[in-house]
Amino acid sequence: MPLPSRWFRRKTPAVLATLAAVLALVGGTGMASADGTTGNAPAAAPAPAVTGASSGTAPALPCSGIASLDLAADVPGVPFEISSATELAAGNNTLGNWAACYVKGVIAPQIHFELRLPESGWQSNYLQVGCGGLCGSVNTGSAPAAAGCVPLTDGAFAVASSDEGHSQGGGLFSTDPTLRADFGYKSDHQLAQAAKAVIKKYYGRAAAHSYFDGCSQGGHQALTEAQRYPDDFDGIIAGAPANNFTALNTFSHAWTAQSVFLDGGPATLTTADLTPLHEAVLKGCAATDGIIADPLGCTWDPATLTCRAGRTSTPGDFCLTADQVTTLHRIYSGPTDRHGKLLYPGYQLRGSELNWAGVIVPAEATGTTGDINFVRETLRYQVFDSPQPTLTYQDIEFTEAYYKKIVRPNEGMYDATDPDLKAFKATGGKLILWHGLGDQHIPAVGTMAYYKAVQKAMGGTAATAGFARLFLLPGVAHCGGGQGPDDFDALTAVVDWVTKGDAPDSLMTTSADSTGKVTATRPVYPFPYVAENTTGGPDDEAGSYTPVTSTAEAGLTLNWLGSFRSGYETVGNWADGKWVVTKGKA
Repeated sequence: MPLPSRWFRRKTPAVLATLAAVLALVGGTGMASADGTTGNAPAAAPAPAVTGASSGTAPALPCSGIASLDLAADVPGVPFEISSATELAAGNNTLGNWAACYVKGVIAPQIHFELRLPESGWQSNYLQVGCGGLCGSVNTGSAPAAAGCVPLTDGAFAVASSDEGHSQGGGLFSTDPTLRADFGYKSDHQLAQAAKAVIKKYYGRAAAHSYFDGCSQGGHQALTEAQRYPDDFDGIIAGAPANNFTALNTFSHAWTAQSVFLDGGPATLTTADLTPLHEAVLKGCAATDGIIADPLGCTWDPATLTCRAGRTSTPGDFCLTADQVTTLHRIYSGPTDRHGKLLYPGYQLRGSELNWAGVIVPAEATGTTGDINFVRETLRYQVFDSPQPTLTYQDIEFTEAYYKKIVRPNEGMYDATDPDLKAFKATGGKLILWHGLGDQHIPAVGTMAYYKAVQKAMGGTAATAGFARLFLLPGVAHCGGGQGPDDFDALTAVVDWVTKGDAPDSLMTTSADSTGKVTATRPVYPFPYVAENTTGGPDDEAGSYTPVTSTAEAGLTLNWLGSFRSGYETVGNWADGKWVVTKGKA
């Protein structure tokens, strides 16, 4: 698909004028920002931009030779071994039509990883891919934010991923302190070192640039890398990050569960209620195309649908009971204590209702939900020093005392909430954050709040936009799906930013039908701008949209018990072209 910069060059002068205003506020080339500072595009890196697989570095070793390599001395701090190295035919490679040397290995004690090494066309690039949920399996077969990235499908990247140190998706592994640390923050740093060592041996040269792409837990991994190990990757894509991991998997999920199952009773809402509810929300938020572009700015009150006395809801005459109104008020307001302070910096946005099925709302009133399951695993095995096998979502207390009991001891282990990214910026690192506004698992508000904290820590709008930008996708559910266009290529965007200094002024998102035919296109702009149809053109065509400031996003403030800060202490210095960490706590 066309890159954002090319797309904008095809737009009318009026749109380009509007874009100039956007650039002025997000830190475009030499333009004044809203906070009075200026931002300049970063200088191009010496390495060329990624191209297709028509040229590239050929392997210096046969694939079969990798399995016998002894790389212990190459990465002394990361004990690992290669388990196997086999040929992967181009037709069997889900990443693209390129043959690979398919490497499997183990980093001590039990971080299983895989590495796909292009047998031709490698452009000296390394891509590390994150996982989802609580991980527990290895997936190098896809990259979450790289739809249509031709260099990836042509074999320009060596690609690796890991299971983060355990081989099952539940939280039981966290009862072991080593495995807890591997999942919390260590495994991706160690994989980056091990994979780069293998790459250097296989091709006879090191990777020139390294990138990370992850969503959900993968977004958590991405921000952990930017915060703790700022010289591991040149470009990072963090989608729907579960970076406020502890509070998300306890207070946020337990709050929605307790809201739906009021007083431990049957669910007040089931999946059958979601379609008429969503239709009412769209109407209440004045959405004419089925997507709410700026849901943070919509304050539709579910009480307007309260059933009148003696009336019951029917498929053709939908209304809400008093308990259902209570449930929705709670879901839209987020987990709060009795003083109205949030225990997680986020809440579900209006317009996300269809995506709640199975996660927030059960199919049957006596059923279960994904939120209940996540709370159970985290509460029983991940946040306390010893297993608490009887705890459930009903045991969560929404008080300041309980918040401190759960969150404070785990900030340095699981959470990646430090907004100070000066070390990452100093390495020349570039960060693309993205989040679906219809996310049913991880409320997008939390990512907005984190980005605003980064802006504050990094010296303002322009200073931040010079290396980090946030894109919000209307209607898109958790890491994709939902009602809005959800396919996009952030990998090409971050590569161009790293190698050519071309900061992404937009990302083009698309929807496609079952045959792959594109059915809708829509641009998304850097926070706090939203795409608004100001031309009167078709809602499913990108050319109908221009960037408009979201006053709700720009003015977002949260009354939150926590804060975005480092949960660990790091002492380091800039030496020999890299950030050297000399002490850490976690």
